[in-house]
Amino acid sequence: MAGVSDRTFRRLVREAGCALAFPEMVSDKALLFGNERTLRLARPYPGEKPFVVQLLGRDPETLARAARLSYELFQPDGVDINMGCPVPKVVKNGEGAALLKEPSRCAAIVERVRRVLPLSVVVSCKCRLGFTEPTVTEVGRAVADAGAAFITVHGRLRTQSYSSPADWAAVAEVAHALPIPVVGNGDLLNPEVAVRRLDESGCRAVMVGRGALGNPWLFKRALSLALTGEAGPLPGARQRLETALRHLALAAEDKAEREVVLEMRRHGSWYIKGLPGAAAVRAQLMKTATVDEVAGVFRRYLEDLERGGLGEPGRGGDPDEEEAGPRWPTLEE
Repeated sequence: MAGVSDRTFRRLVREAGCALAFPEMVSDKALLFGNERTLRLARPYPGEKPFVVQLLGRDPETLARAARLSYELFQPDGVDINMGCPVPKVVKNGEGAALLKEPSRCAAIVERVRRVLPLSVVVSCKCRLGFTEPTVTEVGRAVADAGAAFITVHGRLRTQSYSSPADWAAVAEVAHALPIPVVGNGDLLNPEVAVRRLDESGCRAVMVGRGALGNPWLFKRALSLALTGEAGPLPGARQRLETALRHLALAAEDKAEREVVLEMRRHGSWYIKGLPGAAAVRAQLMKTATVDEVAGVFRRYLEDLERGGLGEPGRGGDPDEEEAGPRWPTLEE
């Protein structure tokens, strides 16, 4: 999730039970040019294990060079090739989801990247069902033969928006057809759906995207549901706002203040969605200019909630509920 899955976000979801959090994708060329922002996006947080670098590109040799450089810089446990991003400027360059029209190129990319990395480093791919028609099974077989260890499949074509539900029947077909493990992705917005899709699809794992926005607890609750049959309680207002404050503090240690404020306007809106008075608080967040001002909004809001001035304290809307607040509708999960 470009613009979301930074070091702070990954740390929070890993602490909440996520087994592997993919970082934001980075351009192979930008990494090779030593672009400062790209290097910052690509690096792990201290102690992040396992850690995977997600690369975007289309030229096998350039991607291989970037994969080798990322290994030398960060010693990742895996390198993931993005073959699913639907963003127009990415597709126009023949990258991301555009690669799904070229199975032989996908195989060449994986083969070349696999060759320059130690065998201990996993090579994987992230894709969609296809571009305008399903091609993922052909792509999956090609990259498996080339050395991919697993493939993540988002249950939509590149041409489909989030208004169309993810096609998990198609994901299941892919999972049963390929000789390598398949990770399923798409519309996993609460623990019940995540566990059901894992059980029914034949996938070896599932990947959560939008469902984790402002809701890192989804992972722990899904694990609990899978292991015990009970998801456990939803987080109350205090837990949600204290996590938002911790998110803010960790981000402030890692980024410039202006960048942190802009990001926390968005993350803060996700953390409070469905709580009483959330719309007014979102409006306050949009006016903040400093980290202290953002923190002040969260603290005052929590005080108001616990005084009972905005509704029953410690409760609020379900963060697993899709329609309760903002969503992330334009980028690949």
